[in-house]
Amino acid sequence: MRWKQGRRSTNVEDLRGTKGRRRPTRRGGGAKLGGGLGIVVLLIGMFLGVDLSGLMGSPGGQVGVPQMQAPIGSAGAPIRNDDEAANFISTVLADTEDVWNKLFRQAGQRYAEPKLRLFSDGVRSACGYTSSAAGPFYCPGDSIVYIDLSFFRELQRMGAPGDFAQAYVIAHEVGHHIQNQLGVSMAVQRQQRVLPKAQANALSVRTELQADCYAGVWAHHAHKDRNILEPGDLEEGMNAAAQIGDDALMRNAGRRIHPDAFTHGSSQQRQQWLYRGLETGDPQACDTFGTG
Repeated sequence: MRWKQGRRSTNVEDLRGTKGRRRPTRRGGGAKLGGGLGIVVLLIGMFLGVDLSGLMGSPGGQVGVPQMQAPIGSAGAPIRNDDEAANFISTVLADTEDVWNKLFRQAGQRYAEPKLRLFSDGVRSACGYTSSAAGPFYCPGDSIVYIDLSFFRELQRMGAPGDFAQAYVIAHEVGHHIQNQLGVSMAVQRQQRVLPKAQANALSVRTELQADCYAGVWAHHAHKDRNILEPGDLEEGMNAAAQIGDDALMRNAGRRIHPDAFTHGSSQQRQQWLYRGLETGDPQACDTFGTG
């Protein structure tokens, strides 16, 4: 990717190595999008997804962990100029801001930019406490994307290397922010509370696939406007989508592939929706809920 000449976002907060004071959160923080419990759930939760703890018996947070907000009054330290990984995150986030500000403006709406917090080991958000083992997640309660940069080493070990694969992760989480702003996240969570597990899982799949499609929409416009993609980048993105499909994760975990337990979509589905966004650049083409 051609990213080093891009601007850096002012919405990144670096909380790595900080603890800070904390206070209890208000009710209604919402279930975080990302993370989970159990061996297969953890494997799946490590890659871009809806919080599965509710499906494990504790809706909206982890068992026995009080819901707390992030450190009060701390915007984090500035990112160092020599911190290439953090600067990459900041530049990709800035590019998502440019794309979605443009698309929302064209639709006659205002885009509320999300914050992104870098953390290490674990973090408390408006959605509760989350360990780094759960991977990147988006919390609707505070409109913040949370990322521990060690996740990208895990992404490589899972067979999905490359800077565009990492950018896809960030853009996917921003996709969840789009869903939150449009009211999709809350509508899905309300329905999931009253549905049997298999149907709740199916809604999670549609939610994740839409975020994949939105990630593709971002890449389409970022390349069209700023020529960011290099040869091999699209292959990196499609490979990442394949590696984090539910069937691939279950297979790699030595588990039987059980479609009713899918919460993110199969490898083929994730590639399909990422490609749809890449090809069309149209958010209206990302209606995963209107498809059969």
